[in-house]
Amino acid sequence: MSIKYALLARTFIAMMLLVSTAAIAENPGARLKDIATVKGVRENILIGYGIVVGLKGTGDSSADVTARSLGKLFTKLGLDVGKNEKINSKNAAAVIVTAKLPPFARSGVPIDITVSSIGDATSLEGGVLLVTPLRAGDQQTYAVAQGTVSLGTLTDGKSSFPTVGRIVSGAMIEKDVDTNFAGKKSFRLSLNNPDFTTAARLVSLVNAELGGKFASARDSATVDIVVPFNYDGNTVELMARIENVRIVVDSKAKVVLNERTGTVVMGERVSITPVAISHGDLSIQVKGGPAKGGERLYELKGGATVSDLVKLLNTLGVQPKDLSAIFQTIKQTGALQAELEFM
Repeated sequence: MSIKYALLARTFIAMMLLVSTAAIAENPGARLKDIATVKGVRENILIGYGIVVGLKGTGDSSADVTARSLGKLFTKLGLDVGKNEKINSKNAAAVIVTAKLPPFARSGVPIDITVSSIGDATSLEGGVLLVTPLRAGDQQTYAVAQGTVSLGTLTDGKSSFPTVGRIVSGAMIEKDVDTNFAGKKSFRLSLNNPDFTTAARLVSLVNAELGGKFASARDSATVDIVVPFNYDGNTVELMARIENVRIVVDSKAKVVLNERTGTVVMGERVSITPVAISHGDLSIQVKGGPAKGGERLYELKGGATVSDLVKLLNTLGVQPKDLSAIFQTIKQTGALQAELEFM
């Protein structure tokens, strides 16, 4: 190859690299960690029943469950309370305590909790939650909660929901959630938005990143990963490597319409096939030929998108209720090549 052709080849390659870099910069795609989750690696819901005390007369007035709870509490503390003796106190309130147990939770780690009144208490402000065990769906106790309830306040100093409060770091995890992720021989990824094209792209990119056939798609939402031998016992490092792989996510054409506000949200691939629309004294035609008709006829060129139609309708001052009716009719005729969803 001559020097001249070698220089031309190098110049061409450099130009192609610049074009590729520009295309990637324009649409770099989403990271794998943002579009998929590892099956089994998720939060778990914890729930418990407790008593908030120290209220300033804003507690439960006559809730039987609160009275019975206080009686049992006093008995455990060594105070002899008769079975038929009813304890009423407006300074106490029965509450449900909820929390989220993070994946790979370890004993001794604090978590936030939410406290919600279940009686007729008017406010939990200033109250203290007594020791409350928190259980998961398997009825095992994974955390214990206690602390001062805090209410979110508005600019006027009042809370919009005084019967619901939070305690930051109000529970301590008492039991480890051990899944031995590092020792897994395989694991499964679940796409947040199932799509066959996205799943296929994910498989190709992961296999290219790992240099072998380690990923395979089961369906539009599931991708199985086999741990390569060089990552045996170190699945954490493997996941850290592939979770930053960038994927151009594909999706179905979809139009979301808010009938109350007239807001229309759509993707980039939504299109309309040739159709004529007549609504009241308004007539719109989507076609490829020259414009024809009276002065009330508005026309969009062939290949028009929903975005073009919405712009025209907004320009003509179409009301939200009319916008909804027009889109439903277009969908029913088969001219709207997208899924239509109403809010």
